[in-house]
Amino acid sequence: MQQIAIFASGAGSNAARIIDHFRQHPSIKISLIVCNKPGAGVLNIASKEQISTLIIERERFFRGDAYVPELQELNISFIVLAGFLWKVPAALVQAFKGRIVNIHPALLPKYGGKGMYGRFVHEAVIAAKEKESGITIHYVDELYDHGQSIFQASCFIEADDTPESLAQKVHWLEHEHFPRIIEQVLSGSASPTP
Repeated sequence: MQQIAIFASGAGSNAARIIDHFRQHPSIKISLIVCNKPGAGVLNIASKEQISTLIIERERFFRGDAYVPELQELNISFIVLAGFLWKVPAALVQAFKGRIVNIHPALLPKYGGKGMYGRFVHEAVIAAKEKESGITIHYVDELYDHGQSIFQASCFIEADDTPESLAQKVHWLEHEHFPRIIEQVLSGSASPTP
């Protein structure tokens, strides 16, 4: 059984979709929710689903052992970042090399990097008068939004779209594709895009 940890910082809508997708899976189990915000909505989802949680603290995450011992003790084999807003430290990237994926709410390499998350991405995309945006699912390395791309899906931007309406379109793509792509990665049927 592959044990998955979902790292999330917010309401947890992507985490909820992923949990639902793998609920009856014969060989993949969502075993842990890791969160850096004690009041985050994703913790309510974990409680309702009876999934263990780990609240992490900044100092230990970035300057300590990055919670690697806890993850190893729980036999976590793969990490999914689903709206997790901290940069993953090198210690964690190295311990789980090639076994951490993230979803970004834009078509990388555009609109990635430090400070590019949530509404900041959608505001930048609209301000640049882009004709499309979307999602990128990618492996995580030591740099923000830099790891090898696994999958992208796009949506058109209409003239009257706002950051809020674009966010809704992008959320739809996230919910539609993220659980399926995670399953493909874990089964070895997804290959990185060049």
